[in-house]
Amino acid sequence: MRLNGKVALVTGAGSGIGQASALRFAAEGAAVGVLDVSAEAAALTAMMIDKEDGRALALAADVSDAEQVEAAVEALVAEFGGLHVLYNNAGVDSRGSVAVAEEADWDRCFAVNVKGTFLCSRAALRHLGEGSSIVNQASVAGLVGVMNFAAYGAAKGAVIALTRSMAVDLAPRGVRVNVICPGTVFTPLMEPMLRARGDGDMAVGLAKTLVKYPIGRLGTPEDIANVALFLASDEAAFMTGSVVTPDGGMTAQ
Repeated sequence: MRLNGKVALVTGAGSGIGQASALRFAAEGAAVGVLDVSAEAAALTAMMIDKEDGRALALAADVSDAEQVEAAVEALVAEFGGLHVLYNNAGVDSRGSVAVAEEADWDRCFAVNVKGTFLCSRAALRHLGEGSSIVNQASVAGLVGVMNFAAYGAAKGAVIALTRSMAVDLAPRGVRVNVICPGTVFTPLMEPMLRARGDGDMAVGLAKTLVKYPIGRLGTPEDIANVALFLASDEAAFMTGSVVTPDGGMTAQ
């Protein structure tokens, strides 16, 4: 019960890493705000938590919209009486090199991945106090070059830089801020990437990707959820501004 008595907000919680993390946080005692751009997806995750006798509130919001974000945070605080953990997991993919990237796609990638992290953090900070934790979601694509992922890599690199600034700014308030940079995790977001890498063949794309991972497999949403749980908990009380890379050894090569 590492989050017993705490209230957590997980964005992008309707599927993948966000859903796994919301379930994990609830299992560890947190009341969880399950936020997703899809109301149906948020409701499904909240129902999964409820079935396990946890406490959850489904919230629908586009994290790139300040009014929607602020309304969701206030609804969560009104429901559960506070906020202690924010996991900025919501994100969108973007493929293509600078030579072919569409401007609208670039803007959407930064709006959700970077601006969304900023807006959710700003809204949450009205309620986060001493001992609170913010966990941001970046990617190994923000640390190393990945072919044909210019906008995505740039956005995730920005999230890493933002995390370090937030950590320094918020330390006097007792709020810790860390960032997770996962390697490839098999989620719905990654399926198009794997197919594209294999010229339409998922198996070929997977084989090409696994070559980069000494551990011999892709990550699972639960792998990343466990890291997020640690960073959110008091066990990580001396960690802030840290870049954590659960990547199966990908960046060690």
